[in-house]
Amino acid sequence: MKRTAVYAGSFDPITNGHLSLVKRALQIFDKIIVAIAINPEKKPLFTLEERLEMTRIAIKETIPENERVEVDCFEGLLVDYLKRKGANVILRGLRAVSDFDYELQLALMNRYLNPDIQSVFLMTDFRWLFLSSTIVKQAAKFGGEIDGLVPKIVAERLREKFQRG
Repeated sequence: MKRTAVYAGSFDPITNGHLSLVKRALQIFDKIIVAIAINPEKKPLFTLEERLEMTRIAIKETIPENERVEVDCFEGLLVDYLKRKGANVILRGLRAVSDFDYELQLALMNRYLNPDIQSVFLMTDFRWLFLSSTIVKQAAKFGGEIDGLVPKIVAERLREKFQRG
């Protein structure tokens, strides 16, 4: 049986911290599905189509075993999406203790909704402890150096977004 984990998030945009987590998870799981969540209550900088494209390009260019990574999107409950995909593991990254409270609540709610779903937490690599999509967008908006924090395609698209605005 294939061990498939779903790594869900808004990925607005995907960062090198996200990619590092996917690479490390491939040591544990046979397949990782990077699932971009459609949340009508959030106002992302990038459209769903842009996020899908950037994520696919970033994975293809940075993860040698990219054939084991699927990029998809979903709307609604994550546990329902996992069921449709035949997966039973939710992969989540933890940067600091502050992430844990929120992630624990999500994990317990998902377990309540579907007791067959397991949440697996991986600590982020030390070099990405400070990194978030929000911080990268703020730095890019004000002309900060973001190379090395995000894949090349993301850095280019962020510069394009903020040159227009």
